[in-house]
Amino acid sequence: MSLNKFFNHFLSRLGPGLLYAGAAVGVSHLVQSTQAGGMFGFDLIIAIVIIHLIKYPFFEFGPRYTAATGQNILHGYLKLGKWAIWLYLLMTISTMFIVQAAITVVTAGLITNIFGLEGLGGHDPQMVAFIISSALLLFSCTLLVGGHYVLLDKLMKIIILVLTVTSVAAVIMLLFDNPGHHQTATVFFSFSDTAHLVFLATFLGWMPAPLDLSVWHSIWSQSKNESDGKITSMQAALFDFRVGYIGTAFLAICFLLLGALVMYGSGETFAAGGAAFAGQLMNMYEQALGGWAYPIVAIAALTTMFSTTITVLDGYPRTIGISLELLFPHRIKHRNQEKTYLIWLFIIITGTLLILFFYLTSMRDMVKIATVVAFVAAPILAILNMQAMFSNNMPEQHRPGKLMWLWCWLGVTALSACSITYLLL
Repeated sequence: MSLNKFFNHFLSRLGPGLLYAGAAVGVSHLVQSTQAGGMFGFDLIIAIVIIHLIKYPFFEFGPRYTAATGQNILHGYLKLGKWAIWLYLLMTISTMFIVQAAITVVTAGLITNIFGLEGLGGHDPQMVAFIISSALLLFSCTLLVGGHYVLLDKLMKIIILVLTVTSVAAVIMLLFDNPGHHQTATVFFSFSDTAHLVFLATFLGWMPAPLDLSVWHSIWSQSKNESDGKITSMQAALFDFRVGYIGTAFLAICFLLLGALVMYGSGETFAAGGAAFAGQLMNMYEQALGGWAYPIVAIAALTTMFSTTITVLDGYPRTIGISLELLFPHRIKHRNQEKTYLIWLFIIITGTLLILFFYLTSMRDMVKIATVVAFVAAPILAILNMQAMFSNNMPEQHRPGKLMWLWCWLGVTALSACSITYLLL
């Protein structure tokens, strides 16, 4: 088989796992990982590896449940009892506005910097961020309502590929030719420093993504099954997921290395504003690869963040609609799901704009709040996924073994201990 045929065959096997990667590679990578490298150098690479290992089973259970039953994992929640759906719904509604706001303001920062829109709103950075964020949300809503998001979905493979290639190239170039600031750095991560622990919580909260994404992945997998007219095999579903999951870990390390090799020990700090931070990020690539790389990296970063923005904006109303349909099957029937989707899409956009208008102080603070909320909520979602996967309703041949059961409990214990420690701090 030729290299071109092998590559095309490999890409053809990727589906919802790539949607997962497109949604995951966003704030946690472009912002949090780069900041981790800039602040602590190479210290937190091990944290990326550990958190991916801890969260792995709970993310895998989304597509695994769908491959085993043909249904999304919310049906597994329902079989535990309606309380599980209510709990998921409560957590989703309580976090969706701040999460959407954080992702939107980062994307707006990239748009502002790349297109030089700093002069909008009388040069007031907060007003510029609000104007761009509002336009971005309304444009995203138009795409979702018009069904044109399918085009972006098809482009996801190219977007992720371009971002991966440029990021790897930038890191390789910097390994051989970097400013050398990190060699004289004096700041190292310390577990005895409360500020460092707080940053670690924000860093790991969305690494590689909030656990909500496991439910979305399951729903995407079910949708793919419906469009294909058959249930994807367990082997194919897990292959698709693992490629996306390992890919997000690899990219997170690349972004951390980028921040470490350029910013760590330089005396510079990352800007709190979205547009200023975007400028620093773009300058890193330009410094590593040269001016020719700027337009390529700008397009890759912007399309990645825009994809995350619109995927999250689509994911919340979709999962809320399915949850309500499961809770109230006689009132909200499947044929009325589109109406429910549009209502919640409007609610999410309205709530996000209110947060951005009244509480937008800086991109950094917005991201910190959203990631910490995800960090604290992670153990609850992990337990729900675990209970759904190991319940007696799951076909025995598809139920994970004792090793996975032990892995899950170790993960739940670690996530719970971290959340409790953070709340005590």
